[in-house]
Amino acid sequence: MATPTKIKLKKQEHIEITWDNGKVIKYPLKFLRDESPDAGNKGETILWKHYSPMKKAPLKPESYEVDKIEMVGNYAIQIQWKDGYNFGIYSWELLLQYGDYLLVRENLHQDFEHEH
Repeated sequence: MATPTKIKLKKQEHIEITWDNGKVIKYPLKFLRDESPDAGNKGETILWKHYSPMKKAPLKPESYEVDKIEMVGNYAIQIQWKDGYNFGIYSWELLLQYGDYLLVRENLHQDFEHEH
């Protein structure tokens, strides 16, 4: 599996990760926050029963700003957001999956904009 060689916050807009396989992926901060992989955001499954997360109030603009990014072992990062939220561990595997999704989303959007 690929691992990051560089992780950089760019202008409170996105996190750019350079991977050792040559890929460079830009992760929009809004996407990362909205897709935070913690149980409070995604729910959790215990003994084959899924528990949905509680409904939350809409996020404020500072909720999408990064305070700091910390390494978690050699397999993930944890993002501390400016509103104090720091739940969810973004593993390399998850970030690569998110990168694939973002690429497909971008390409689909472009395909629909072209006349056929």
